[in-house]
Amino acid sequence: MTKQRKAVSLISGGLDSMLATKAMIEQGIHVEGINFFTGFCVEGHTHSIRKKKKDKPQRNNSLWVAEQLGIKLHIVDIVEEYKDVVINPQHGYGAHLNPCLDCKVFMVKKAKEWMKAHDFDFIFTGEVIGQRPKSQRKETMPIISAESGADDLLLRPLCAKNLPPTKPEIEGWVDREKLFGFSGRNRKPQIALAEQYNFDEYAQPAGGCCFLTDANYSDKLKDLWAHRGEKYYELDDIMLLKTGRHLRPRDNFKIMIAREEGENKYMQGYRKQFVWIKTVSHGGPLTLIDGTDLSAEDIELAARITARYSQGRDADDVTVEIGDHSIEDARELVIKPMPADEVQQAWHL
Repeated sequence: MTKQRKAVSLISGGLDSMLATKAMIEQGIHVEGINFFTGFCVEGHTHSIRKKKKDKPQRNNSLWVAEQLGIKLHIVDIVEEYKDVVINPQHGYGAHLNPCLDCKVFMVKKAKEWMKAHDFDFIFTGEVIGQRPKSQRKETMPIISAESGADDLLLRPLCAKNLPPTKPEIEGWVDREKLFGFSGRNRKPQIALAEQYNFDEYAQPAGGCCFLTDANYSDKLKDLWAHRGEKYYELDDIMLLKTGRHLRPRDNFKIMIAREEGENKYMQGYRKQFVWIKTVSHGGPLTLIDGTDLSAEDIELAARITARYSQGRDADDVTVEIGDHSIEDARELVIKPMPADEVQQAWHL
């Protein structure tokens, strides 16, 4: 009897990895998925605390894809190991702070380690030549194969016909003729293949969930590093960068202002780590102050900005509660909301 080959699929939760996985299943390959948790792609976090996009399903797309395809998904925490990829990318950043080429090399390398440890035969991804300007170019794909150590055990089913045959194709584990030759940023071939596979629901094509590709997020991370004096972060840092409205009124501190009820509740969990402000005379946001050498004037300035974003923005006075890393020892302060034109002068991150 012919041995059934086993392959590990890098599941991002997007359409491409979903299609690539389905194509391998169709060829009789036993497939299990792997998803790497970096902290920068936390769909469930953003979806669950904000009401803004309640029309969209609140789900982890990688888990959802695995469920739709009927495969096992292994979620691997690489938060600590991944820091060096973000902070010191050998191949540099993309348009923002996205180390896409180093990221792909790192994840394929980790997938190869998993493959060997679990006695699987090869790895595949949903990559398409020309789809990403940093990591998915014809000249960079061999770099990923070589530097990850995967070499010819890395198959890209969606664009395989545009690349040299890999070991799974040469050995006949998969039929090269049933693979694809997609290229470029045109998503029509993928959408057509999704229809062929009867996929009537999937994550937005070309969506992606990595916050490092987002200009606003990258600016906030750069600001964090600049004012810390070093390129360093913890998981709480990168989670808070996704939460609230960030302003830096003065060089020694910034404020994070909740934008809605969900963020208010989420940020309450950080009140013992920061000086915090909450409006009590009017409905309004919770604000966290991240800074050093905070003066009474700094805190009053932050309170006036907070009041501006409350329901008392047009009132003569607003009462706020201020806590210094403690919920029990909060004090009240009556302040005047800052005028809108002055708030605009604060540095919006």
